[in-house]
Amino acid sequence: MDIKQTWVNFIHELQDSICAGLERQDGMAQFVEDRWERDEGGGGKTRVIAHGKVFEKGGVNTSVVFGQVTETMRDQLKIDGHQWFACGLSLVIHPYNPFVPTIHANYRMFELYDQYGATVDRWWGGGTDLTPYYLFDEDAIHFHGTLKTVCDRSDPELYPIYKKTCDDYFTNTHRNGERRGIGGIFFDHQRAEGVRDAAFWIKLARDCGDSFLPGYLPIVERRKSKNFTPAQKYWQEIRRGRYVEFNLLHDRGTIFGLKTNGRTESILMSLPPTVRFDYAFQPEAGSDEERLIEICRNPKKWI
Repeated sequence: MDIKQTWVNFIHELQDSICAGLERQDGMAQFVEDRWERDEGGGGKTRVIAHGKVFEKGGVNTSVVFGQVTETMRDQLKIDGHQWFACGLSLVIHPYNPFVPTIHANYRMFELYDQYGATVDRWWGGGTDLTPYYLFDEDAIHFHGTLKTVCDRSDPELYPIYKKTCDDYFTNTHRNGERRGIGGIFFDHQRAEGVRDAAFWIKLARDCGDSFLPGYLPIVERRKSKNFTPAQKYWQEIRRGRYVEFNLLHDRGTIFGLKTNGRTESILMSLPPTVRFDYAFQPEAGSDEERLIEICRNPKKWI
């Protein structure tokens, strides 16, 4: 198996299928593709959807990039080698209706080479996580149940580990451990070892990627037509502010992209279109908004 080409093919196929499914769900807006090249090597396809009936802003991006390992990468990203290669898909979807959650997914492979071009390291990472503005237990159970079913096909030990990793990773540590949302799964730096060989990780990523639409679209369908008030839209924008804080302060993917001279427009595509940063904003005691905050501070075992 040509590991690199197999992975590249999978990433592009996944981009096509997810974009098609989201366009069908929106029913009006379509993705606009922007192909770009990177001076240091490689390029990508940025696909953006905006001003739809359902999706206010979103992007499903792929990149196949490579280059020399720089001193900045060694010092700040803690990687070594002579050359590197990375291929992945990253998506963020911000719906218009505050009862529809924002969703993020990312699946990637990274390789390091020595000065002769031999592969000295290879790892996989990725996951999918949900950021609701109003919490519906049935939606959370469906989302986590979909991911658990997929993980269990490869190894029943994976879901609880990756669920906890996700809860721990997507955390605004500067806000006393407040999670960005209700999590999902997240794994990183997974290498081919023993029975968990390259085929294992590619299959897991493919299964997880293919579960994106079944895990998300039923939630969108249930909530997209629900009436909401200006106050509920205001709350959505407050929580979007927390999303921005995490992406700019803590997200390793954002940091990696910027430190490797990635395409800024594609990297920051993940930011929502409108946000609020009110001073010391607190939801009303006993409200649905406060319940969401409590769950974000104390992650729940949904399955």
